[in-house]
Parts: sequence; C-alpha cells; structure tokens
Amino acid sequence: LVIRPILASEPINQLLVTGGVLFFLQALATLLFGVEFRNLGLSLPSLVLGDIFLPWSRILAAGTAFLAMLGVWLFLKYTFLGTAIRAISQDREIMPLMGAAPDRLYLLTSAIGGGLAGLGACLLVLQYDVHPAIGLSFGPITFMICVLGGLGNLLGGFVAAFVFAQFVSLGGYLLQVEWGYVLAFVFFIAMMFLRPQGLFARRS
Repeated sequence: LVIRPILASEPINQLLVTGGVLFFLQALATLLFGVEFRNLGLSLPSLVLGDIFLPWSRILAAGTAFLAMLGVWLFLKYTFLGTAIRAISQDREIMPLMGAAPDRLYLLTSAIGGGLAGLGACLLVLQYDVHPAIGLSFGPITFMICVLGGLGNLLGGFVAAFVFAQFVSLGGYLLQVEWGYVLAFVFFIAMMFLRPQGLFARRS
C-alpha cells in the first residue's frame, strides 16, 4: 500500500517513505502502550578476555545478524527466487515479459524485510530497554549505513555498518561516546563528497 505507488521512483524516495511509516508506527505504539521503558528482565553474563568484557547479549546479536546476512546473501545468489528478485530490482519493466510475477516478488521481499526487522528487534531487546521512540536512536545511523554502502547492496551495507561501528567504538574509547558518533557523521559527510553513489554502488 505504501511502497507500490513509488516503485518507479528513486530508491532514496522509498527509503524516505518507509521512514514516514516508522514515525506513524511510533505514534501508534505510544497510543497503545504509553511511553514507559520496558525490558525482558533478562541479564546475560559477559565473556571475559583479560581486561575485555564482551556481553553475551552482543555476541549473540552479532553472530545471529551475521548468519542472517549470510542466509539472505545465499538466497539472493543461488536460488531462483533470489535471482528473480535481483533481476526485477534492475529492470522492473522487462521482467514481467519474461514470466516473473512482480506483485509476488514484491510481497516476498517485503516479507523478508519484515522478518529481518523482527529479528533485529528480538536481538535489540536483549541489550536495551525499549520504548516507542527507540527507533529515533538507530534511525539516523541506519540511514547513513544504507546510503554509504550503496542502496540495494548487501555487502556494501555490511562493510558500512562495520566501519561506522569502529568509529563509534574507538571514538567512545579514546574520547567519549558522543564523539564517536560525531566522527562517524563527519566520515559520512566526507564520503558523500568523495563517493556520493556509495562505497559499493553498482555502476550504471
């Protein structure tokens, strides 16, 4: 209902529209559940390596996210449906002439995206207290990761997320956490001048 009318527009427009859906869902969640912080009441131990403490919640989240990314990549690379999804993303007009059903493929990709978002939410509640506006904390940096990696590029998104994580972690360790995000924003702005199409964007 939301994406279909703008399928022919630029990917950035689709990203902005889904951002609008995010704000709508946040307002709806606020009306239904209030603004109170909620958590699972579950505390996982940490893995101790010398002076380094690695919470198992983050290890579990990182491992699960990597496996999910690998599964999506294998699906898109080696299955018929994955090939059809990649093909229709490159040429929406010619694929129906080759027997593909665009509506079914759009429904499938929406289901996969929704499932991955749900998986991310499940991993998130292991680490943070959640509330209706929690998306505002992760929305901007997620947007930058998508743009920097190149819209529609799975490997680019993974590399961009890793690079941003290093800026935030090292900046927070050497200075303060806030400065880590500042450095990440500065890096993003600089890269938009150097490679506005993204790190791994496809050549047109």
